[in-house]
Amino acid sequence: MAAGNQKITNIVFYGIGGQGIVTMAEVCGWAAMLAGFHVKKTEVHGMAQRGGSVESYIRFGKKVFSPLPQTGTADYLICLHPEEHDRLKGELKKGGIDLFLYLQAAQQAVGEKKVFVNTFLLGVLSSYLSLDEKYWIQAMEKIFKRNLEENKTFFQQGRQAGGSL
Repeated sequence: MAAGNQKITNIVFYGIGGQGIVTMAEVCGWAAMLAGFHVKKTEVHGMAQRGGSVESYIRFGKKVFSPLPQTGTADYLICLHPEEHDRLKGELKKGGIDLFLYLQAAQQAVGEKKVFVNTFLLGVLSSYLSLDEKYWIQAMEKIFKRNLEENKTFFQQGRQAGGSL
């Protein structure tokens, strides 16, 4: 995806506190920024420290003016909380891609290492976006201070799974 592209990409991440929603958005934002895009990011925390809801939004393109997309304009939805999925589907635009279908595959891939579900799903997301893989790796190197190699492994598994469902 060339930075000169006029299209703005909208991504919604949703989960509960402790699932790594903010981290997912941070990695995605860095990857887009490293690729030369203008990036806006915001999040909404609802008692996240107690397992409350967390929503994070990433928008990137040549020039982005607002961090919040309008309802029904998201290109991608990543929901890690099954009970909220039906409510969040309205965030997607017609033809938008719902990555919820990959949640079960992510849970199976990581097994007991549930902390890596988010990284697996980032890999899936990356397979749909035209951001060069090197930018994702650079972003992970900036954000993940621990378990970098495991994160890279699950990210690669997600990239390979992307588009398979």
